[in-house]
Amino acid sequence: MADVDRSGIFTGDDPFRLARQWLAEAEATEPNDPNAIALATVDATGLPNVRMVLLKDVEDDAFVFYTNYESVKAGELDGAGKAAFVAHWKSLRRQIRARGLISREEGPKADAYYKSRGLQSRLGAWASKQSRPLSSRSALMLEVAKVTAMKGIDPDRPPFWGGYRLTPLEIEFWADGTHRLHDRFRWTRPSPDAPWSVVRLNP
Repeated sequence: MADVDRSGIFTGDDPFRLARQWLAEAEATEPNDPNAIALATVDATGLPNVRMVLLKDVEDDAFVFYTNYESVKAGELDGAGKAAFVAHWKSLRRQIRARGLISREEGPKADAYYKSRGLQSRLGAWASKQSRPLSSRSALMLEVAKVTAMKGIDPDRPPFWGGYRLTPLEIEFWADGTHRLHDRFRWTRPSPDAPWSVVRLNP
């Protein structure tokens, strides 16, 4: 695990603690959505897809985000059972990449996060048929109005909406270096219950 070069912002033996530290620093410097990540998936034919989502938690062994289970994204996550993401912070000149296994988070933790969202976001989760064709924005707003009338001011979490947990087998921490001689450290493990190994990579 030890690497004499892995000091400063790369110091530590827990990649999740390190990820939380970098995210906390980004929250103080990024002008908008410091927890935004580009999430990559593949469809049944192997064709890749990528989109921005918001990382909502860095657990002790996984990264958690939320979405509509009936969306294209969710279908690809469930189908492949694997995904990858990159978080890039321009203000810090750093990024984190992760690849790993996917599982759903649809228990009390998902309920609690849903309840913490603003009311309009909670109602929007009910109203939006994510990824499917929409005739107009006015049609969407009409659906929001219908949902508001039906669900009131304290809607429960929709059964088709919840979380995903990415349990990484690989995490890379990258920081910009002078003359494009960047610092890169890749953490890998063969399975979620195996210990991590760390190597420095060429820029």
